[in-house]
Amino acid sequence: MPEMPELETIKRSLEPHIKGRRIDDVELLLSRQIKHPSPEEFVSRIKGQRIRELQRRGKYLILVLDNHIFLVIHLRMSGQACYCGPNDSDRKHSRIIFHLDDGARFVFADTRTLGTIYAMREDELSMINGLAELGPEPLSDDFTIEYLKDVLSGKKGKIKSFLLKQNYIAGLGNIYVDECLFLAGINPLRTPDSVTGAEAKKLHACINKVIEDGINDGGTTFRDYRDGVGGKGSHQNNLYAYGRGGQPCRKCGTIMEKIKVGGRGTVYCPKCQKLK
Repeated sequence: MPEMPELETIKRSLEPHIKGRRIDDVELLLSRQIKHPSPEEFVSRIKGQRIRELQRRGKYLILVLDNHIFLVIHLRMSGQACYCGPNDSDRKHSRIIFHLDDGARFVFADTRTLGTIYAMREDELSMINGLAELGPEPLSDDFTIEYLKDVLSGKKGKIKSFLLKQNYIAGLGNIYVDECLFLAGINPLRTPDSVTGAEAKKLHACINKVIEDGINDGGTTFRDYRDGVGGKGSHQNNLYAYGRGGQPCRKCGTIMEKIKVGGRGTVYCPKCQKLK
């Protein structure tokens, strides 16, 4: 699933092409991926409106239209939000096509059809549970060391699973959680409440670092992820932990171990991330 760096890259790459453009028509090829309102009302709310602003919240891409309708896109596992120029071929697995006033298209494509899309009034945004319940994001003013210490305090379970919960920290997924835990030297099986104040400070810095590095590299591409103009990310070339089970640790040379935590594949170094 695309995480915060991927969604931020998609937003930035789309902005020069679709911001300010008018949506002249909407082509529904798989209307069941529209979760609200009805397909007919979805088209009615969007058709003829200009894209005033592009936003991102956690793993959600949001297009704000002139009539104050929020087009909310959650890509989930294999979704793509992409720009196709007037002379570009149609994107594979296109599900909803927004025809723009310059002859170009903004396309919601999805191989596995797990993504969702909404056209919401501002007072309806709270209906999207995942969006309404998001916690603060890395790199934001609200994501402070004190905030992280507070939310870790008293929490049981596994810290890997804790960091994946979007109501605590928005935008982190499997890739960047493995990365930040590795850089912070924290074993994924530890409980959140076992993290010391000094470790929390380091973890906070590492979370911000892996997200910033991911954005600077244009995201991580293993299979489906592409930016808004079809480009691949390069952060997969700079990973320390994710996807490196059975390979030597890039810090100490110990073979990285792959386990499952909360049903999610997890890679860590048994030497650099000792279980305390």
